[in-house]
Amino acid sequence: MAKGQEQAAPDAVPTRIGQVVMLHHAGDREEARRRFLDLWAEIGEHGDPLHRCTLAHYLADTQDDPGDELAWDLRALAAAEELTADRLAEHPGALAARALYPTLHLNLAADYDRLGHREAARAHLRRARYAAESLGDDRYGEGVRMEIGRMELRLGDDGPSAEGPWPWGPPRQRP
Repeated sequence: MAKGQEQAAPDAVPTRIGQVVMLHHAGDREEARRRFLDLWAEIGEHGDPLHRCTLAHYLADTQDDPGDELAWDLRALAAAEELTADRLAEHPGALAARALYPTLHLNLAADYDRLGHREAARAHLRRARYAAESLGDDRYGEGVRMEIGRMELRLGDDGPSAEGPWPWGPPRQRP
């Protein structure tokens, strides 16, 4: 191949995740869960953090048990936290993962609420609210802020606490 004509192989994992997301949205939750788990096994626990974040984020939505959903949402957040400044510079989609923080925390708030852990739910709701400040005024940002408002009503949480957005860290759970 001539100099300058080399091209990096495109990253197929996001495309594959997207295909399974479409399957899930079409209503085949069981098959989507199976395919997501196959991808998880392929990527591995120590694979690309952006891939693990995205995959765990969507895999959580296919779970029947609220505890399992929480575990996958925690994996998604842990993977997002691995996206260091160096990694952000290397991966063009990594900044998009940072935009997931409000949704990741909102999902955790909902998980904890379903499990009856109201204080943990409120703490993640505060984190979601704080992270949402960086979102644009587009459909995604408006939608996330609307969901945060709904969760605030559900939890009776009316704003940041005096402790700030991060009074404690999330528990760690391994797959």
